[in-house]
Amino acid sequence: MDLTAFAFIATGVAVAAFVQGTTGVGFALIVAPIVGLLAPALLPVSLLVLMLPLNAYVAWRERAALDRSGASWITLGRVPGTFGGLWILAALPATYLNFLIGAVTILAAVTTLALPSFRATRHGFIAAGLVTGITETATGIGGPPLALVYQHHAPGVLRSTIALCFLVGELVSLAILALAGRADAKQFTAALLLLPALAAGAVLSRFVHHRVQGRGLRAFVLLFAIVSGAVLLLRR
Repeated sequence: MDLTAFAFIATGVAVAAFVQGTTGVGFALIVAPIVGLLAPALLPVSLLVLMLPLNAYVAWRERAALDRSGASWITLGRVPGTFGGLWILAALPATYLNFLIGAVTILAAVTTLALPSFRATRHGFIAAGLVTGITETATGIGGPPLALVYQHHAPGVLRSTIALCFLVGELVSLAILALAGRADAKQFTAALLLLPALAAGAVLSRFVHHRVQGRGLRAFVLLFAIVSGAVLLLRR
């Protein structure tokens, strides 16, 4: 990865950390297409590693609003879903990974924009966890299913609960990917080099997250995701 590509990715990481720290979603939707275009070998491990400190920070910052019951059901579905994502990584040729990322990004973004207001049941939480496990392990993108089940909750509940679910799920995915031989030192090194950009975006979100209700910003993120996903599909 050359310096120009690194600069673009670092900028995307900073912007994505700010967006997710503010709204609770958007990091992978922004970063995965950029990394898929410029350094696809880093996916999904580098993306998962970067999200660990970000989600730990957001979950701790808004821990008072955490929906513990919903998070528990989501995690119950998340664990088996991880193995589905691992199977996709093993079965899908590397040349088609960008196509998968682009298609998942667009489908998730359009679904999130189109779905009417609803309140998830226990089964809805488990299903969201299952789908998240599959897509996040395979592509690094796992936010849209969780955003769907929490999009009509208070912003603090959405941010804290999704962050905790991400944190637990990412640890599970990374452990399984490592055991399966799908993680290497270069992916971890790249993530470490991008941590300053991540920290900058996360810290900046602290000053505005309580002022932003999230609807407008989430719509921007999802529209950006559709465009980014389309670029990946056309690039194939």
